[in-house]
Amino acid sequence: MVEMERGLPRICGSVKWFDPAKGFGFIVSDSGGPDILLHVNALRNFGQSSVCDRAGIVVSVQQTQRGLQAVEVFSITPPADEPGEDMAAAPGLDADAAALPLEPARVKWFDKVKGFGFANVFGRPEDVFIHMEVLRRSGFAELQPGEAIGLRISDGERGRMAVSISSWETATSKKD
Repeated sequence: MVEMERGLPRICGSVKWFDPAKGFGFIVSDSGGPDILLHVNALRNFGQSSVCDRAGIVVSVQQTQRGLQAVEVFSITPPADEPGEDMAAAPGLDADAAALPLEPARVKWFDKVKGFGFANVFGRPEDVFIHMEVLRRSGFAELQPGEAIGLRISDGERGRMAVSISSWETATSKKD
C-alpha cells in the first residue's frame, strides 16, 4: 500500500540488510519494485542508530539520481520469529513483559561479537544486562555507547536484565 506523506509516497516493507559500520542498507517494499536505500541519518532522525535485517519498516521515499531513498522513518517492527524458534524461551522474557514500566537508560557498552552489553538506568546504580536476542527481537542490530534507550526490565538470577528495548524518542512518543 502506498500513501502520500507531505507529497512523498509512504512505503511499507522490510529491511533487506543494514550495516551500521557503513551507515546504510536497503529496504524491500512489500509491493515489489527496486530496493530502497536506507541511510543512517533517516534512522537517527527516528531515534535509532541501527535496525536488524528482516525488520518491518514504514518510510517515505523520494526518487534520486541513484534510485529510491528513504527520507523519513515512521515505524519499525521486529522481524517475525523464525520457524521453529521459541522466543518465549529466551532468557528473561516473560509473558507480562509489555506490562513492565519503560525505564529511561543509556547504553554503557554493547559488543555484537560477544552478543551482550550493559546499560545504566537513570537514578539507579546497578547495570542492566542486554542480550543480543532481546536486541534483535526489539528490532535493533546493535547499540552505541551513550545511546538513549527505553528498557523494560525484569529481575533475573544475576541481576536486572532487559526484556525489550525501544529507542527513547519512540518510547516517549507512545503513551504507556
